[in-house]
Amino acid sequence: MTSRRGTVLDPFGFPLAQTHHHRFFMDIEESKIRIREAHGMIADAYAAVLPEKLKARRAELAEKQNDPSLYSDPKTAQAVNSEAKYIDDTFDKFDKLFRKVDDLNAMAELLSVEADAELAEELFAETVALTDEADKAQIAALLKGEYDKSDAILSLHAGAGGTEAQDWVSMLFRMYKMYAEKSGYGVEVLDRLDGDEAGIKSVTFTVRGVNAYGYLKAEKGVHRLVRISPFDANARRHTSFASLEVMPEIKDDITVTVNPDDIRVDTYRSSGAGGQHINKTDSAIRITHFPTGIVVTCQNERSQTQNREMAMTMLKSKLVELKEREAAEKAASIKGDLKKIEWGSQIRSYVFQPYTLVKDHRTGYENSDIQSVMDGEIEGFIIDYLKKA
Repeated sequence: MTSRRGTVLDPFGFPLAQTHHHRFFMDIEESKIRIREAHGMIADAYAAVLPEKLKARRAELAEKQNDPSLYSDPKTAQAVNSEAKYIDDTFDKFDKLFRKVDDLNAMAELLSVEADAELAEELFAETVALTDEADKAQIAALLKGEYDKSDAILSLHAGAGGTEAQDWVSMLFRMYKMYAEKSGYGVEVLDRLDGDEAGIKSVTFTVRGVNAYGYLKAEKGVHRLVRISPFDANARRHTSFASLEVMPEIKDDITVTVNPDDIRVDTYRSSGAGGQHINKTDSAIRITHFPTGIVVTCQNERSQTQNREMAMTMLKSKLVELKEREAAEKAASIKGDLKKIEWGSQIRSYVFQPYTLVKDHRTGYENSDIQSVMDGEIEGFIIDYLKKA
């Protein structure tokens, strides 16, 4: 559409150049609003971490770090230095977020005076990223559970279905390893039992990093796979299940009492894939806890002593997780809403055929890009669950 003078008009009859100019500045104003909202979220998250309390605690830790006697006990020294680093990283994170808010506000003000399409595109992208970071900061600030900042111990177990279910465990194990890598976490395998033909029957591993348990506790439950099985000669669709346990790793500075009379410790020979022996000595450890029926195994280390220590850590972690579960169930029963925390219930479905979709049944969160999910992109599911939990 053009005017009598040849000016290009938009569908409403306004000069197109003027319309574009108006929309440009409307977009800038919208970005300013989003920056203000993100700033509010960051400020709320900062207040939630109790900065004055953190500063006082950091001063206490600095005194300990300056005391030479601290380093005569390596475990205590590591714990002190780790906590100090966590506090330093927390303040660094918020400093960067507040500086980013200032930078984007300055950019928006500049664009309010002088239009620059390239700079505007950068502002829009950075504003979206800031909103995402502010959202994550709020979630992290809410992780105030007693063990949320701990490392996490994860145990995957294949359900009924033989090789298909065992292959599903191996796929989930890869997914969590990739999530850990993307999140800057370390992974250490503690115990693994491979399938007879393919896949993994069960695997227990530690995910190490700040808030690992706080985030990954969102993943505990039963995970369901629907696909055309590569192990079925008739190419039929199969449904497989795998369960995931998530426990906080209990450090030496957390007291959990285990009565020696309540456990039995067995030793056996470590084995690898297909039952092949990977150690000629009985270094693997199995601990049975009679009061609860909990059984833990560890064969990761070559030393029986190290495997025993790790197995005891796993047992204590399971006992803590059991205690937290019982408390949650009791609270839910008081509220009359026990159904929401059935720990053995199916939490998520991964459908490969006839369509592709990953859906969390607790929150309704979905992602049709199933390959990205299997490549470790599960943060959206975790954040959405923690928001609604």
